[in-house]
Amino acid sequence: MIKLDPTIMNRVTKPARYTGNELNSVKKDHNRVKVTVALALPDVYEVGMSNLGLKILYEILNDRSDTAAERVYAPWVDMEAEMRKRQIPLYSLETFTPVKDFDLVGFSLQYEMIYSNVLNMLDLAEIPLLAAERTEVHPFVVGGGPCAYNPEPVADFFDFFVIGEGEEVIEDVVAVLAEWKEKGRPEGRNGFLKRLAAVQGVYVPSFYDVSYHNDGTVATVTPNCIEAKPVITKRVVKDLNTVKFATKPVVPYLDIVHDRIMLELFRGCTRGCRFCQAGVLYRPVRERTPEKLLNIAQQLVENTGYNEISLTSLSSADYSHLREIVTGLIERFSDKGVSVSLPSLRIDSFSIELAQQVQQVRKSGLTFAPEAGTQRMRDVINKGVTEQDLEQAVGAAFRQGWSSVKLYFMIGLPTETDEDVLGIADLAYKVLHLYKEIKGRRGAKVTVSVSSFVPKAHTAFQWFGQNHTAEIERKQQLLKSRLKDRGISFNYHDSRTSFLEGVFSRGDRKLGQVLLAAWRAGARFDGWSEYFKYDVWLEAFEKCAIDPYFYANRERSEEEILPWQHIASGVDKEFLVQEYQQAIQECFTPDCRRDTCSACGVCPGLSVEVLDWGNQAYE
Repeated sequence: MIKLDPTIMNRVTKPARYTGNELNSVKKDHNRVKVTVALALPDVYEVGMSNLGLKILYEILNDRSDTAAERVYAPWVDMEAEMRKRQIPLYSLETFTPVKDFDLVGFSLQYEMIYSNVLNMLDLAEIPLLAAERTEVHPFVVGGGPCAYNPEPVADFFDFFVIGEGEEVIEDVVAVLAEWKEKGRPEGRNGFLKRLAAVQGVYVPSFYDVSYHNDGTVATVTPNCIEAKPVITKRVVKDLNTVKFATKPVVPYLDIVHDRIMLELFRGCTRGCRFCQAGVLYRPVRERTPEKLLNIAQQLVENTGYNEISLTSLSSADYSHLREIVTGLIERFSDKGVSVSLPSLRIDSFSIELAQQVQQVRKSGLTFAPEAGTQRMRDVINKGVTEQDLEQAVGAAFRQGWSSVKLYFMIGLPTETDEDVLGIADLAYKVLHLYKEIKGRRGAKVTVSVSSFVPKAHTAFQWFGQNHTAEIERKQQLLKSRLKDRGISFNYHDSRTSFLEGVFSRGDRKLGQVLLAAWRAGARFDGWSEYFKYDVWLEAFEKCAIDPYFYANRERSEEEILPWQHIASGVDKEFLVQEYQQAIQECFTPDCRRDTCSACGVCPGLSVEVLDWGNQAYE
């Protein structure tokens, strides 16, 4: 057990990040359990504590009598300096146990810009960075989350990955580990990994050899042992009503990013936005029943004391019983001062009555995501909304007293022209003018937030070459030059971080050496602008003789073997190719929940069905 000198806490910002003992945290005697798991998110405490997936796994694992699960996050730079100075290894927040003493260390990989923090945390934990260098005394390092669908850039640093939803597979992993330990650890670390390879959704990268063509593209990905499957198919929970949800999450002592109850209405989205990776990875849609949700919410309010419930799903407004659940939550909790919020609203399903209902306890601005500035571009990405939808939604809000609107867009999408970029400005001005038309005066506040498109694995745009940073910056300045009204605020992302994200999102195993070189040169907290060191990354690519533009900016053919092709999301490649062609032709693919099946392959391929309680009876 690590004992911290109190003087350390006086020398760092937000010491509550490192002291543990929060409400609902679970402490177990490691000598009385069979398996210990350190659940890690490689970012600062406020971000890590906001991750719903880790909250769920924490509760599932600690509900087992044979398992202890504890939390660990990336220490901020001031705490890291103190830890290195005093030779304090990375420790868990529950029992202050060194992370190196756990059986499993599980990293949630939410996006590519946290990869350098993974290496930094392993180093602070005194665990060898390379999986090949770990011995019997070291824990197994596992990765999960969205980035695990292309794990190749970080394959060298992980013993295995979990592909897909974790509620059920995590229990399979723990069961295999407990049995292996009880039998005396037969065949050592490799013995455990061979047993684990039989579990659906588990990928052991060391069991696969990758060869390359002379042009640098992948030639083959071949299993090198009989236990390894040629294709690793994701795990999917068939009915969310039957699995554990986090009803007693740890409550922090300080403000975190999502400092509220997160109530997941359903998982999946079939709207079919062609840029959206989550819309593919979490197919098909599976809803929780209203009764289940009200029961979960009741427990969460009682166990946390939070005064806000956020209805979190990929497209919360698509929940089939949304009015019923919102009304039920407000009736049950409004007298306690508990509000209900929707993170963002679809323009085509916006209801002013619903907006008024969810903001009757505390009122804030409204957020919409048109994603693109012209109808042509919205057709390319299959957004399925029109300018008229936006005008109707915003107009209704203005008439009922709202004056603040946030609009989210992307630039750098396939086939985009300057006209499409400037269409973003045109929409912003139309919203301003609409307010004046309705109210007879100025006064609206429009926030335009623009991100840079990053092509992601398993999407219809995975073959598309990302715009170069210079082109993205030109488009940003073009848009900035048009947005001159004081009623409009304009925010945009750093093109360099988006470029690096694009490199790793479509990368292969050769990038592992670049990541290692960049970390050794000081890369960490790359998602934080004040610590992002672009020059360090460029030098690392040069040192390793790796061309980053080959990964991010190169258009790929449909015949090319992609680095992640042996990882199956359940969506057929043929469907994605067809969707890419549909995008180029500006053709719409309807939502299969509301229209005909688009034959993406998920339901028959994974033996799972859409659960939409608007179309089915439930108990």
